[in-house]
Amino acid sequence: MIDLRSDTVTWPTEEMRLAMAQAVVGDDVYGEDPTINRLEELGAQKVGKEAALFVPSGTMSNLVALLAHTRPGEEIIVGAEAHIYYYEVGGLARVAGVLPRLIDDRDGIFTAEAIEKAFRPPNPHFPETRLICLENTHNRGGGAITPVENMREIYDLAREHGLSVHLDGARIFNAAVATGCPVTDFTRYADSVTVCLSKGLSAPVGSLLTGTRDFVTRARKARKLVGGGMRQAGVLAAAGIVALEKMVDRLAEDHANARHLAGGLAVIPGMIIDPRRVQTNIVSYELTSRITDGEFLMRLLDRGVLAGSSAPQRIRMVANRMVSAADIEIALEAVRAVMACGS
Repeated sequence: MIDLRSDTVTWPTEEMRLAMAQAVVGDDVYGEDPTINRLEELGAQKVGKEAALFVPSGTMSNLVALLAHTRPGEEIIVGAEAHIYYYEVGGLARVAGVLPRLIDDRDGIFTAEAIEKAFRPPNPHFPETRLICLENTHNRGGGAITPVENMREIYDLAREHGLSVHLDGARIFNAAVATGCPVTDFTRYADSVTVCLSKGLSAPVGSLLTGTRDFVTRARKARKLVGGGMRQAGVLAAAGIVALEKMVDRLAEDHANARHLAGGLAVIPGMIIDPRRVQTNIVSYELTSRITDGEFLMRLLDRGVLAGSSAPQRIRMVANRMVSAADIEIALEAVRAVMACGS
């Protein structure tokens, strides 16, 4: 089976499994797990922040960031298509108690102009705006990269208005590898950054929330509040260390496979895709034939290919370490066969 549903399907490498088996552990709630401590130090160093906190998931990382940055009743500026708003079970409202002020981010790229339009003047009727939330790369935006210059402009704007910036950088290393820029070129323009270890980097579980030491101290308490205190979790952190040290550069292979996939899809009748918009490892396209997205996915599955749908008639495929260049060719042949009999 060729699984293109997400880069979350990646299995840990053999080196990760060995590191997990040999990990020295302790009680992390007491700060005594040396492997977690090492991962947090490494993660903070990689993204240019003072400190980091290991959490089970990117969703928890984003929620903990909201809890550490805001108070209930305050407002955050966030994209209408952003993961924090779209895919995290309403935790921003239900748990953090904040109100989302939505901006249009359908193309996956945030601009200072769009964010500035969301600002409201001081008024006793309005909640107080506290935080701007960015996402880079952008999941529903097809893996789009918000350029460093945009991030700098947004950060300067936030400073002007006394706001903080949180970056959902679940795939921020994809942005760095694709642009050839150091990851710190992106992360310096955010007060806190979420980094996922369990997507293209192939760790089995876990994310890092990074920021200043004071911020991470608040975040650690918030992690406990939402049930994220962990004990001998160094067995998980060990895989995260390998992910950060060994798996970043190979993301370029996923990007190359995604571009090849997009180019092949572009010449198949019955779908709309612009290969030039494929910047990282996510390929998104629309079906224009009479076949529905559900039928398309079922027929692909019959041919040994798994994919997903992000909206009606919109198909999403994600290149990942478990899919080779040869697998991409097989997937393209499966799509051709489905469209030939289904249009």
